[in-house]
Amino acid sequence: MTRIIMCGCNGAMGRMITGIVNEDAEAEIVAGIDMVDTKEHCYPVFQKLADCDVEADALIDFSTPKILDDILTFSKEKKVPVVLCTTGYDDEQLAKIEEAATQTAVLKSANMSLGINTLLKLVQDAAKVFATEGFDVEIVEKHHNQKLDAPSGTALALADSINEAMGNPYEYVYDRSQRRQKRDKKELGISAVRGGTIVGDHDVIFAGKDEVITFSHTAYSKAVFGKGAVAAAKFLKGKTAGRYEMADVIAAN
Repeated sequence: MTRIIMCGCNGAMGRMITGIVNEDAEAEIVAGIDMVDTKEHCYPVFQKLADCDVEADALIDFSTPKILDDILTFSKEKKVPVVLCTTGYDDEQLAKIEEAATQTAVLKSANMSLGINTLLKLVQDAAKVFATEGFDVEIVEKHHNQKLDAPSGTALALADSINEAMGNPYEYVYDRSQRRQKRDKKELGISAVRGGTIVGDHDVIFAGKDEVITFSHTAYSKAVFGKGAVAAAKFLKGKTAGRYEMADVIAAN
């Protein structure tokens, strides 16, 4: 049994994960963290992580980058592995995450779905074929109108995956409205669309002369992210300090 602390338990994903865990015989949410206790959960809810005195095997965070320091402090002091699913971290916060991984087990992923994490590998393989032949690379992501950060963490992860596969030659371009010039070959364009209730849609486009290859992933429900987060929490149970990826979870199954 994997005992989980759910940070952001009253958010959309927190509720989703609570429902998923309720049907999982190998996992249990033993405490939640949220500013408001709606009294809807069968586990205790704390406003601050520092007040949580419940023993756990892993912590899942689907909240806000604002409380990252509290999460990392708790994880290091209690030696509770942490699954970071929140996006929008700045460079300073990313550095703190890497530092924390020297003292505790940390899994951070911009997207928890099996499909996206497989796609990360596929676009690397594709880039080695198409980019070397002069194909331009563009990423278009679409999300609901309530999403705060743009571009999405998943779009950036896809871009980073391609860039790393090619030896990091690309400059990311998010807005061409102020440019009046031809597209440079070393640009990697990333465009964001926000509207309606789109759960998550990502297209990676390799555009060459007379042909275009597009890799697409569409999430129809947030459940795909919740299931991945729970799988990651179960994977991290008992793990030693280190930086883990969803690829590690996939490889272990």
